[in-house]
Amino acid sequence: MAPVSTIEAGVLSVASAFPDPPFEVEQDGVDAGLDAELMELVCGRLGLRRGPVRYGGDDFNGIFDGLGARTYDAVISGTTITAEREKVALFCDPYLESGQSLAVNVARTPHVTSVDDLAGLVVGIQIGNTSDAVARDLERHGKIAGIRYYPYGGIGDALDDLSAGRIGGFIKLLPVLTWLTSTRPELRVVQEIPTHERIGIAVALDNAPLRDAVNKVLADLRRSGDLERLTDRWLRQSVRNS
Repeated sequence: MAPVSTIEAGVLSVASAFPDPPFEVEQDGVDAGLDAELMELVCGRLGLRRGPVRYGGDDFNGIFDGLGARTYDAVISGTTITAEREKVALFCDPYLESGQSLAVNVARTPHVTSVDDLAGLVVGIQIGNTSDAVARDLERHGKIAGIRYYPYGGIGDALDDLSAGRIGGFIKLLPVLTWLTSTRPELRVVQEIPTHERIGIAVALDNAPLRDAVNKVLADLRRSGDLERLTDRWLRQSVRNS
């Protein structure tokens, strides 16, 4: 495939936010996970080298600013495609669909088995996460006492608060929350929330050639079965960790 225009010749710089397993995983100091492996495949087909960039902002939605500023070429970070985000970025065809989920402290609140049991409790989410829409809807209907927002990189603090009883629940994409609660026996994902979110790679609004090139690679990976094998392997690992 002919090379596409990138910020640095021969390199596709790709921003991701950590931690976000199974999408973004650090293994022995190296960036790994579903997204890293997918972008390695994409870059290989495009004849480019992947240049990983770690996004460290508190608000996840700030990650898209780097596309317009030409700080990096693409964003892949378990990123849900939304109408608002499509105003600031071009999205490639989705490579996965996922729902949100609810995790609770089963030792402290064993009666909570779904969002319908959260009355009087505060729910935690990350700033800029699409779980905000779920939490706001619960708040609007009086099903929760309130929402506590955590910086995107502060999910460990949020889970600490859930363990200590300082919040009553936490909402996040299902595979991520399943993975992150696996080492905390007092925490458990008790409900999948069927939001049917499309997960995709984002590029700058003025970089349709890159989007089109990535879409062609994704289509090839689907036809070969490589995309399904890759996503299934990392999603199975998320379940095994639970």
